[in-house]
Amino acid sequence: MIGGTLAATYYPNAPFFGRVIGRGPRQRDLYLTFDDGPNPRSTPIILDTLAAHNVPAAFFLVGRHVRLFPDLAERATVAGHLIGNHTMTHRKLHLLGPAAIAGELNDAHAWIEDSTRTSPAAFRAPHGYRNPFVADAARGLGYRTIGWTFGVWDSDPIPSEEIRRRVRSRLRPGAIILLHDGDGYDPDGDRRATAGAIAGIVRDALDAGYRFRRLDEIWQE
Repeated sequence: MIGGTLAATYYPNAPFFGRVIGRGPRQRDLYLTFDDGPNPRSTPIILDTLAAHNVPAAFFLVGRHVRLFPDLAERATVAGHLIGNHTMTHRKLHLLGPAAIAGELNDAHAWIEDSTRTSPAAFRAPHGYRNPFVADAARGLGYRTIGWTFGVWDSDPIPSEEIRRRVRSRLRPGAIILLHDGDGYDPDGDRRATAGAIAGIVRDALDAGYRFRRLDEIWQE
């Protein structure tokens, strides 16, 4: 029981604390997702690249970053990307009680809604860490809880070509790809290496016969 609880806390796709979507149907579809933005250094570059290739994505936004850069949150929404909640301050939720967790989600929801004039449809916990209270708070806001199929540690100081190589080596049907357009703890954090990798990631995936779809198509089908 203890082992199962620990796995559910730290494994982003574990269903022990409620259903988590960690992968789409095993077709030649991929789902790009970005955490920790919006960020003035990288989010505009990523949005420009996605628009140039007509690729949809999901952006899981930190509320305090939305408060600082509401225009970027609005731009991602207007571009047709899915907007998700990534808490107000990027705190590790598994260490918090129900009131603090609800506050993190509710405050971020309000800022995102005010800035984008749309309600977030999905939620991803910082680092994927959860406890039993997280599912209740997400459910209360009507969210789908999202994990990921793979990440590539692009939050480390690695170059764009290495980020691209790591993604290319792990492509698989239905993969939800975790990337970062911001730093959850620093609103001015530098994620330009990720931004610089996106065009190559898209080309590699298309050359391999994949297509990109919007994340919410998983549960709308």
